[in-house]
Amino acid sequence: MNIWESVRLAFDAIWAHKLRSGLTTLGIMIGVLTVIGMLALIDGFNKMIAKQLSSLGTTTLYVQKQGLVMSHEDWLNTRGRKNLTIEDAYAIRDNCPSVLRVAPILDNMANVKYQKQEVLGTEVNGTTTEYQFIAEYEIIDGRPLSNVDMVHSRQVAMLGSTVVEKLFGQQDPLGKEVIISGNRFEVIGLLGKKGSFLGNDQDNMIIIPISTFEKIFTGQIRNRGRGGSVTIAVQPLDVAHIETAKDEVTELLRRRRKVPPSKPDDFGIVTADQLMGIFKKITAGVFGLMIGVTLLSLLVGGIGIMNIMLVSVSERIKEIGIRKAIGPRKKDIMRQFIIEAVSLSLVGGVTGMILGFILAGLVSLVIKLPASVSWWSVLLGFGFSAAVGIFFGWYPAQRAAEMDPIEALRYE
Repeated sequence: MNIWESVRLAFDAIWAHKLRSGLTTLGIMIGVLTVIGMLALIDGFNKMIAKQLSSLGTTTLYVQKQGLVMSHEDWLNTRGRKNLTIEDAYAIRDNCPSVLRVAPILDNMANVKYQKQEVLGTEVNGTTTEYQFIAEYEIIDGRPLSNVDMVHSRQVAMLGSTVVEKLFGQQDPLGKEVIISGNRFEVIGLLGKKGSFLGNDQDNMIIIPISTFEKIFTGQIRNRGRGGSVTIAVQPLDVAHIETAKDEVTELLRRRRKVPPSKPDDFGIVTADQLMGIFKKITAGVFGLMIGVTLLSLLVGGIGIMNIMLVSVSERIKEIGIRKAIGPRKKDIMRQFIIEAVSLSLVGGVTGMILGFILAGLVSLVIKLPASVSWWSVLLGFGFSAAVGIFFGWYPAQRAAEMDPIEALRYE
């Protein structure tokens, strides 16, 4: 008997016991559905995060007083550090040869008004002329900030697209005045859309000169005091200079902040790669949990297949005896039953894969989370299904193959 004949017999047996076969493959189907559905969502989520991180500048280093704070304990340990100042930013610009651009940033949340329209909770960034290049902001109309705006602390603003839509609708905002926390600002530029980052609308923002920001919101930023700390955006010369720029910035700031050689840095440098690494660790944890649930489902499904194959062997003892009497060898009988077990498992696996794709698509539609099906997740689904069929079908197949033909023919 060739393989295709064995496959045909296997599907004949499945078709003859549709309900029993369907219930048997339920565990396999749920396991593969979980794998495919979750992999599609995790892969899509990682791609979305990578795309959003690229909008912050893939090579940009962000130097912060506290860096990445992952726990309340981290926050308590780092909150007493000295502030970073605008002078620190200018020192990096003037003394680090691997750095192309530097921009100090101060930020605050404010309500913004134009006539009777108001936008609540808009992010106001005070920065310098270099920031729009580092963060790759496109100015779709008007002009960028200038050095004159900085020197004279002029009350001028560039508006994000969300602010423009909510305050002005179809009107042209250029040259008009908006009220930011009770202060009048002239609109000089309109920023192109950047989309959202982790649910945060990057277009609900306003950029003003950092000198104006200090004058209105914080006062002059000092090493110590309540004015807050500056975030310093650093753009290296190119991708090859990221690590060199990081080392130069670290060495310079340690000297300026008088950090002893035996002490760790009292500031943090955050990169897009670090953020991506954190998200991959989070999704890896979800993936590990998913694998546990999947293995449990596959174990249950595999036991079901072994049980139903043992029943099948018991029901076909006479048939096995006749087959062995007319010629097929032990390995032919064994192959027939293993193929039957693998076919049963693959039916559940393929059904689980199809349902997994549908589930990922529905979740993506409902909660706007992208789903992406990769070729290796399909191979994984097939591999799991085939492995379960072989592993749990081996014992019933061996039992059928070892059966004595005379005893089998006498069986009533």
